[in-house]
Amino acid sequence: MPISTTDSYVTRPWASATAVLRAVFHGVMLSLLCAISYWLITHLLSQAFSVSRDDDLLGGMWAVAATVFVYRYSYDSSIGAAVSRMWATSLSFGLCLIYLLFFPFSLAGMVTLIGIGGVTMSLLDRPDDIVTTGITTAVVMVVAGLSPTSAWKQPILRLVDTIVGVGVGVAGVWITLKARSSRTN
Repeated sequence: MPISTTDSYVTRPWASATAVLRAVFHGVMLSLLCAISYWLITHLLSQAFSVSRDDDLLGGMWAVAATVFVYRYSYDSSIGAAVSRMWATSLSFGLCLIYLLFFPFSLAGMVTLIGIGGVTMSLLDRPDDIVTTGITTAVVMVVAGLSPTSAWKQPILRLVDTIVGVGVGVAGVWITLKARSSRTN
């Protein structure tokens, strides 16, 4: 059986034993990949650069969110999700970093950046990425408000967390599909 590059077989998991096994395997792999993302940020990367333990935990959560966002049933879907996540995070990173280099967190600043992000994504013909850009901006800005001393570091840290989570998710789907392919050959 060749590797599927679409999500078409994931329609009714109760329809067949094979679909149930695929769903269970997918869930187990997702859990393992999330554990890897979390560990990489909270243990490995926090050794190189840590603002605080709370921030390390937030980074772990952010990497897990990126992994969940990206790990899909097919490589094509995962790559599409990875590109989407990176566009949204990169725009949010740039907007928040510029803002936080000059100003402290404020509600007015946060909603202005969310609006600018929405307009920018629309103009870039990426309307589906507006939600992720807005959520990313809100998280970065609120965390910057909680840690005002090093607020400008938050966009950088969240970008790194996202890169790790996206990388783990894409690697996971690639490994999963390779293993499935070699098992059927």
